[in-house]
Amino acid sequence: MISKSALADLPSPAPRSANPDALAAEIIERLTYSIGKDAKVAQPHDWLTATILVIRDRVIDRWMDSTRQVYESQGKRVYYLSLEFLIGRLTRDAVSNLEMLDEVRAALSSLGVDFDAVTALEPDAALGNGGLGRLAACFMESMATVDVPAYGYGIRYVHGLFRQQMSDGWQVELPETWLAHGNAWEFQRRESAYEIGFGGTVETLGDAIGVAPRCVWKPQERMIAVAYDTPVVGWRAKRVNTLRLWTAQPIDPILLDAFNAGDHIGALSESNKAEALARVLYPADQTPAGQELRLRQEYFFSSASLQDILRRHIQQYGELGSLPDKVAIQLNDTHPAVSVAELMRLLIDVHGLEFDPAWDITRKTFSYTNHTLLPEALESWPVPLFERLLPRHMQLVYAINAKVLRHARKERGYDDGQIRSVSLIDEGGERRVRMGNLAFVGSHSINGVSALHTDLMKQTVFSDLHGLYPERINNKTNGITPRRWLMQCNPGLFSLIREAIGDAFMDDAEALTALDAFAGDSEFRARFAAVKRDNKTRLADLVARRMGIKLDPSAMFDIQIKRIHEYKRQLLNIVEAVALYDQIRSNPEKDWAPRVKFLAGKAAPSYHNAKLIIKLANDVARVINNDPAVRGLLKIVFVPNYNVSLAEIMVPAADLSEQISTAGMEASGTGNMKFALNGALTIGTLDGANVEISECVGADNIVIFGLTADEVTQKRADGHEPRAIIEASHELSQALTAIASGVFSPDDRDRYAGLVAGLYEHDWFMVAADFEAYAHAQRQVDALWVDEKAWYGRTVLNTARVGWFSSDRTIRQYAKEIWKAGP
Repeated sequence: MISKSALADLPSPAPRSANPDALAAEIIERLTYSIGKDAKVAQPHDWLTATILVIRDRVIDRWMDSTRQVYESQGKRVYYLSLEFLIGRLTRDAVSNLEMLDEVRAALSSLGVDFDAVTALEPDAALGNGGLGRLAACFMESMATVDVPAYGYGIRYVHGLFRQQMSDGWQVELPETWLAHGNAWEFQRRESAYEIGFGGTVETLGDAIGVAPRCVWKPQERMIAVAYDTPVVGWRAKRVNTLRLWTAQPIDPILLDAFNAGDHIGALSESNKAEALARVLYPADQTPAGQELRLRQEYFFSSASLQDILRRHIQQYGELGSLPDKVAIQLNDTHPAVSVAELMRLLIDVHGLEFDPAWDITRKTFSYTNHTLLPEALESWPVPLFERLLPRHMQLVYAINAKVLRHARKERGYDDGQIRSVSLIDEGGERRVRMGNLAFVGSHSINGVSALHTDLMKQTVFSDLHGLYPERINNKTNGITPRRWLMQCNPGLFSLIREAIGDAFMDDAEALTALDAFAGDSEFRARFAAVKRDNKTRLADLVARRMGIKLDPSAMFDIQIKRIHEYKRQLLNIVEAVALYDQIRSNPEKDWAPRVKFLAGKAAPSYHNAKLIIKLANDVARVINNDPAVRGLLKIVFVPNYNVSLAEIMVPAADLSEQISTAGMEASGTGNMKFALNGALTIGTLDGANVEISECVGADNIVIFGLTADEVTQKRADGHEPRAIIEASHELSQALTAIASGVFSPDDRDRYAGLVAGLYEHDWFMVAADFEAYAHAQRQVDALWVDEKAWYGRTVLNTARVGWFSSDRTIRQYAKEIWKAGP
């Protein structure tokens, strides 16, 4: 074994060249000696792997430097715990942030290989569902960019979120096989392995006189969490941070006695349990087994991450009292909220701290980001399930709850209703552990993700907890990384902006405001429009290849891409399309603005209405797209299998960005920011970050419609009567009658009867209530579209004025105001 002193004397590796000739030579070397292929017979995927390995070497140099620096400076580290990291393809991101895009492209070209074609073969990492996971990915890149030492912690899902296909317009879920051919970007860390337990019993030891009792959890079931690390490169490679993902392995991969006794399937039961844990993101939780697997996943990655964090801290500092000074742990939503109880268990049971000091350390170390006001999304678990699976944690939850409730009752004078509200145990009906409340009381900071969302948190889901701890809630409006969502996905616009205003915006997105002066420049607007046209042509070509649908890039591209959910109101979009279809047929003499309505997104496998909305979109598309009376003025396209790579093509192509959620229900949104940055006009409600986007771009450069959050609340309280609203609107009632009667579903005329009946009976998401305002706003958009000068003047101003929505700005606020970390 080599001594540390000998290691210290070893020379550092020489800096690796960025010269295209040197890169080309290294790619050939890797192709030959790492992959075992002759260049003459190498396949495109071989070239991709060889290129990744060459780029990875340059990343590793900076990665190790970043790690050494934080150890030497004893700086504070941030640990970001998230069940999702929707990172997309990594190669172009790494090459771009290393500032080697031209050199790598030239190196591959000299070898007869097309960089864009090869990097398009890289699979999207199936580690997320939507905005929550993409935000986590943007935050990881921004933490590296603004020099905050950080680890991201999550699960290395084998299949992750499903791959979406369409069968006769219905969503079909298939396994996503992103790891089928390995992942050249990751490194297995065999030394970073931790035992994770489930079930069993808790014994109390040392209850003799004068001996403090100590609890010992003896799990019935155990498995091993093993780490896989992926480097995350910041802009200009200033820092490289680590995304550490956990996979599960059995302690005994095969029970040989059972196998030899003839039980060949049962002998693999431990392996199957472990593999199931890291197999799929968000297993359906409509069954008890599904609920249990979800809770197992959340505890598994939380426990592994915390054990890793404590091990690293003790290794460097030798004690745990300084943990809050050197460690900041951010809980991304309620999925890792069990970490609060787990850290308490580790501090008390494993490291011997008393309850009160452990609680003080825990609260000072954790902070929690809330992403939703939907009660069903603030996770809770049945007490019997939680207690059976995590018996020691149930004891600690009760102990924490007792401390919180005594404080609320005795020191703050809370009454019974307020006590029920802040309790970690929901006693109404089936007793459940409230994970949102656990995350709240166990954190020193609780942040919302837009100004409106944060205010509503204080008024609704956490109103009594806010009264109990009024200093904890704060706002950190979300952001997106401009490297991924402008420089890389829209190189034409990036080059145009750079030519116009210089390079300052590459390091500070708010410098885009210099583009304001070009909104009135006719030549710049024309070039801006030409870039948009090229991006639309690229999307049209993709739709033609994948779906066989021919689109006209000169039409308005109207795009709504997001998770399919009733509050996001894809249904409102589709119903308005049906009404527009009727108007075009009834008034063929009018000058209708040609429009293509794009929708994309996945519905949770068990969410019936969301899957029905996808089917409706496809049924409506089939009828409208094939009706010669429409003369191509309106087309509907539902693009299957929405993911990051598809978004990188759709976002730059959008003329109109649909951000039409029911006001008060979207926490923030980040798609709204991506579209605006890429020069799309937003049509939306005053919901989430739309409020702040409107303030930034100006009321004339966004189309706002519909009820406000306060008006939605009031309408629900007063008793919303959607039937009267529908019957008073000729266009709405006609569209709903057509849908409900089977005009778009001749094979099953009752298919949408229940969906439409829900609008007549309760209309919880205000589709009927907002229809007239939405339809009127869309005709405003038509009028703007025909005035090209006015349209592109507005869209240029959108790009110019949304630099504030950079995730760099968001992370700097987290670092300064919550984590106390970084420069």
